[in-house]
Amino acid sequence: MINTLLGMAVNAETQRPVLSTVTGGLSGACVKPIALRMVWQVYHAVKVPIIGLGGIMNATDAIEFFLAGATAIQVGTANFINPRVTMEIVDGIAAYLERKNIGSVRELVGQLKVG
Repeated sequence: MINTLLGMAVNAETQRPVLSTVTGGLSGACVKPIALRMVWQVYHAVKVPIIGLGGIMNATDAIEFFLAGATAIQVGTANFINPRVTMEIVDGIAAYLERKNIGSVRELVGQLKVG
């Protein structure tokens, strides 16, 4: 559904695009609100496995995607910032589950409390 949005950057001084290709991919934390909304909407529209991605930078982000309805997650941009982020996210999810006395990530899927 979403991973990268087409974006653009302009240098006001040179009045030229910052990127040589004029447009480029916008990904990471800035797309997370859109990605979360899309996961939540798909979860309520159809019953299919959903991979949540787009702006997952830490365990909290991953947990938010599960709560919105993702059955799995993918980490992209964060790996460029911190090559150990995937293991940190796994450890953070485990700590969250233990702290909340939840047996499995499956118990989180779609459990966002609305209203």
